[in-house]
Amino acid sequence: MAAAGARWNHVWVGTETGILKGVNLQRKQAANFTAAGQPRREEAVSALCWGPDGEKQMLVGCADRTVRRFSTEDGTFQGQRHCPGGEGTFRGLAQVDGTLITCVDSGILRVWNDNQKESSEDPVLELRVGPGVCRMRQDPEHPHMVATGGKENALKVWDLQGSEEPVFRAKNVRNDWLDLRVPIWDQDIQFLPKSQKLVTCTGYHQVRVYDPASPQRRPVLEATYGEYPLTAMTLTPEGNSVIVGNTHGQLAEIDLRQGRLVGCLKGLAGSVRGLQCHPSKPLLASCGLDRVLRIHRIRNPRGLEHKVYLKSQLNCLLLSGRENWEDEPQEQEPSEVPQEDTETDELWASLEAAAKRKHPEMEQTQRALQPRSKKKRPGSTSS
Repeated sequence: MAAAGARWNHVWVGTETGILKGVNLQRKQAANFTAAGQPRREEAVSALCWGPDGEKQMLVGCADRTVRRFSTEDGTFQGQRHCPGGEGTFRGLAQVDGTLITCVDSGILRVWNDNQKESSEDPVLELRVGPGVCRMRQDPEHPHMVATGGKENALKVWDLQGSEEPVFRAKNVRNDWLDLRVPIWDQDIQFLPKSQKLVTCTGYHQVRVYDPASPQRRPVLEATYGEYPLTAMTLTPEGNSVIVGNTHGQLAEIDLRQGRLVGCLKGLAGSVRGLQCHPSKPLLASCGLDRVLRIHRIRNPRGLEHKVYLKSQLNCLLLSGRENWEDEPQEQEPSEVPQEDTETDELWASLEAAAKRKHPEMEQTQRALQPRSKKKRPGSTSS
């Protein structure tokens, strides 16, 4: 049943236990999908992206360095590819023109031929982007361009069709007021639409905007939020602001034109691991270590729209971009009693039967205490 309705799921979430979860917000249901039956932590899902067929296929990056293909039409896994090289988990996953792009913690970015018939163990291209990578992000408008950044690894932009040197290398900000070097820790990256600008969020609660077209390589705008490390970031549908999340579950919207705080969203209780806005609707999906998927409305009225507890720690998510979420056909499904209700009914039935066997005299006492209607004698009159 879960496989048949997989195409209508609104959010896909990758967990620390290696389970891919599909959530249907209209039905308020969540389904589990695993490639090999039992979930394993060695196969923790660390990255998700859509396949070459759009939302009909999903690429799932796991901790054991395999990229699995999942069909949202059939609700099944349809093959996998092992992507060795480097150390650590996937920090980014993308595809372009029949090739697969992966990047791991140790800074090895590789491009693989994703053709199943011609797949080989050797990558088409390998780049060393520097150690300590926290994020690799693909430019949606120019899919052959990617950006990388991490801890003591400044922002770089790479052209996968060009040379092995970055086309843009960010420069660290100037020393602080004590003339001490400011540490680098880029946690997430986004490309701003219809421009060459990029925005990053750091582990030192900063949001920075870079413009490769300008003469300077330092940030052209910087804003700070809170006191805790920022762990995830997403662009709003308008593209003029970003929403960031930190290690204490706080969410905030930052205007990139003025560098000011627009507003905050409440409800999270743990470190934020994944954020994504709907491309056209004012909706935000968030997940993290508190094991809850939340959907917030980010425009007035702001607030929590949906909340789904998913039992496992959540690493990443992928939000469906289709316009009409309510256009799900009413499929005729056989009426089934939920398993939990069936178990509850059987439990109460067994308790009642046990009580009758243990105290048979209770029924006799209850019958004796019931009031009996008096029969009138013929010819008698009420006084």
